[in-house]
Amino acid sequence: MELLSFGDTGYGDELFFGALITIKLAVYGYLLALLFGVLIAIVSLKGRGIRWTLWRVYSSIFTGVPSLLVIFLFYFGGAEIVRALLSPLGFKLRLDVTPFAAGVAALGIVYAAYMAELVRGAILNVPKGQFEAADALSIPRRHLWLRVILPQAARLAMPGLINIWIVLLKDTALVSLAGLNDIIAQSKIAAGSTKEPFIFFTAAALFFVVLSMLTLRVVRRLNQRLARGVRPAIT
Repeated sequence: MELLSFGDTGYGDELFFGALITIKLAVYGYLLALLFGVLIAIVSLKGRGIRWTLWRVYSSIFTGVPSLLVIFLFYFGGAEIVRALLSPLGFKLRLDVTPFAAGVAALGIVYAAYMAELVRGAILNVPKGQFEAADALSIPRRHLWLRVILPQAARLAMPGLINIWIVLLKDTALVSLAGLNDIIAQSKIAAGSTKEPFIFFTAAALFFVVLSMLTLRVVRRLNQRLARGVRPAIT
């Protein structure tokens, strides 16, 4: 256990800061995926037209391409992509994409495709009477979505949202291959220096297990809160 201690005699400091980077990467990537996913779900609700076509193309690409490949594309080609998008507008930027930024962008874009499908299905399962009642009461569209529809859709989509979080959390390990000093990279460095790979990779595995267990515990509390005022179905 001395190898996992903090200070000069162990690698606890490196693993701790690597764990913080992993958590930060997962949170930022998940929030980006959630934001894009909700927006895409709302604009593609009708199931036809140019918006629907663009959504299907986007979904087919990013659910079919491995996450690692998308991370590499953003890391090695992200600067070129940004310059290509901004050059017609007259902007000339010298941009360096860090492994962290590439990881956040890649995970956000990839999992937004899964998130959009999930949220769209949840919104479609909200009773149509909710929309009709809001129209009858002349509730503004912004309040309709923020206070009526999305809270109900969140309750319906909660199990899927948690599954996406756990899968995304595990996929953060892929970003270490682009040079990010997360807990996986720090474990690999420590294992190479001490010739004790089992200890450090086991510690990294326990980190992911504990974080997943804490997530499930928080979700149970959140589900109880979201279930308040919901009447059970009468059979």
